[in-house]
Amino acid sequence: MIPEIHTVDTGRRPVSGAQAPAMIHDTSARSSSVTQITPPPTAIVYCEGNFAKIDGKTANGLVRHSEAYRIVSIIDSNHSGDNSGMVLDGARNTIPILESLNAAVAHEPTIPDTFIYGMAPSTGRLSTADRGVVLDAIARGMNVVSGLHEYLSDDTEIAQAALARQITIRDIRKPKPSKDMRLFDGSVANVDALRIAVLGTDCAIGKRTTATVLANTLNAKGIKTVLVGTGQTGLMQGAKYGVAMDAVPPQFCCGELEGAIVAASAAEQPDVILIEGQGALSHPAFCTSAFILRGSQPDAVILQHAPKRSHRCDFPNMPMPTAASEIALIEAFSDTKVIGVTLNHEGMSETEIASTIAGQTEKLGLPVTDALSRPAANLLAMVLAAYPDLQHEPPVAAI
Repeated sequence: MIPEIHTVDTGRRPVSGAQAPAMIHDTSARSSSVTQITPPPTAIVYCEGNFAKIDGKTANGLVRHSEAYRIVSIIDSNHSGDNSGMVLDGARNTIPILESLNAAVAHEPTIPDTFIYGMAPSTGRLSTADRGVVLDAIARGMNVVSGLHEYLSDDTEIAQAALARQITIRDIRKPKPSKDMRLFDGSVANVDALRIAVLGTDCAIGKRTTATVLANTLNAKGIKTVLVGTGQTGLMQGAKYGVAMDAVPPQFCCGELEGAIVAASAAEQPDVILIEGQGALSHPAFCTSAFILRGSQPDAVILQHAPKRSHRCDFPNMPMPTAASEIALIEAFSDTKVIGVTLNHEGMSETEIASTIAGQTEKLGLPVTDALSRPAANLLAMVLAAYPDLQHEPPVAAI
């Protein structure tokens, strides 16, 4: 019999206990106000052999952005001693890459709160070597976060070890019971916020990164924006609303996403709701893009494309589509419009990025930019060109 381990399903927010993201508690009295800020838990991210690669996309994303955890180090012996920001984006950050869990723990003054399994292998399962590292982290008293399709809380050995150490296992992809799931009912049509989905021509192509940069840029401009997560990495990063779409039974996918969008609209009253894309509508191995388009009913789509990627991830015999063909498919499949294209510049020189932006802009008749190598203002301009009314006019002083 497997002991009962506390897990957190993909649709619940906020998370309680040692795994919780930072919360602000406002205990206002009539004449005074006290605000207590709880710092986010510290976390080591395990990404052995895969950091800055496609299967390391969870670790890559957490290095670039994390609200729920303070990432203190990455584990990947291939890059031991390197700076994660330099390896990933050529810009130094404060997160070192270390060779092992021993080294990562020794690097900190106290044992970090959390061990995050930071890889998304195509198998969706834990290797024998990785299992040993997870058990080692549990033995040290670290909570465990995993985005695998294999639920660690259902594994007898891991669950018993966690119970013995009284630690939390958070299976990001473990859905709530089907009795608690929601069917699509069309209420997303009543959401006032502009809905923009960030889709792509392949998986692991940068959709979440572009959506995160855009959300931060819109909010900085005073255009209130909420990002709805649809995958394990976005939820690990601290997305307040969302669901791991590929872990939900198909019957409920559209309804669960719709519910997250409706909840975000009601609670936050945003100007814009961004929906993180998954897979690609044209990719035969994934159906999540279809559910995202149906469930979110987006007003617009931004398409992420990797011009130098010759074939789909993990499918060497499956050529990549063109941006133009994916745009045509999206607009035929859903009552929406693609308002711009963003590039994943993997394998591209600066000269190639510049020429591709210019060439694709002319060919597609749409604004084209790169969320990481070009100013975020270009992303903002892309959205405002399509929806100029989002630009809030400054108040006029009374005369």
